[in-house]
Amino acid sequence: MAYGGIMDRIPEDATPFPHRAGNLYKIYYNVNWQEQDNVNSQKYIDWSRRVYNYMTPFVSKSPREAYANYRDLDIGSNNVGITRYTQASVWGRKYFKNNFDRLVQVKTKIDPENFFKHEQSIPPLHY
Repeated sequence: MAYGGIMDRIPEDATPFPHRAGNLYKIYYNVNWQEQDNVNSQKYIDWSRRVYNYMTPFVSKSPREAYANYRDLDIGSNNVGITRYTQASVWGRKYFKNNFDRLVQVKTKIDPENFFKHEQSIPPLHY
């Protein structure tokens, strides 16, 4: 997906989605296979990781950014049960950059018991 144009004029903190100015493209790595068994699953997963690593010199750095709707569990995931702020910061800052702390504050007010969660959700602050 190409970026640029008016996207560059929207401040990073205007919405939770910060990936605007300076980003030319969004790359989506997707691997699918049709086999019914899991015999070759690891082979396909390893291949996708090699492609991801190969692309490293050509993509954003410090941190390597990510798009939340393309979840990447290789950058981390919540524990079963309680997820700590420091743990979630690893992927949260890649997805939301400096907006992560603000989103944690919202999550703390709206869902303090962390009812709405998934493997890379934003935790409430008291966790």
